[in-house]
Amino acid sequence: MEFTVPQFIEKEAKIVGPLTFKQFLFIGTAGAICIILFFAVPLYLFVIFTIILVGGAAFLALYRKEGIPFYAIVFKSFMYLFKPKVFLWKKKIAPIRIARSDVLKRKMEEQKLEEEEHKGPRLKVSRSSKLNDLYTHIETK
Repeated sequence: MEFTVPQFIEKEAKIVGPLTFKQFLFIGTAGAICIILFFAVPLYLFVIFTIILVGGAAFLALYRKEGIPFYAIVFKSFMYLFKPKVFLWKKKIAPIRIARSDVLKRKMEEQKLEEEEHKGPRLKVSRSSKLNDLYTHIETK
């Protein structure tokens, strides 16, 4: 039996012309508010508010950043700001050790001796290898 696998299942359906339902809501709400403002405020305020409202609604409805709609980015930003945050820290439980000063001095001296021994190159390379040639080339520059 063969079955057809649906394609583009994450794509929203176009409800009103080229707009999805959410896009239509943004633009339609801005249009309704503009109609109310036309009768409520003077003409110069109406023009200013209309430019801001329609521009903002078009930006929210149509702009996408990296494939994500801008209204989703704004919503997630507000959720991040106002949602309580939980920070977890797991303390490592280590036994408490009390060291004597003479033991600490001895360990420090051992570390100094080890550091002095390893001042030269730690990797021993034969004289006839490409790695030795590369090492010499890097050191001479």
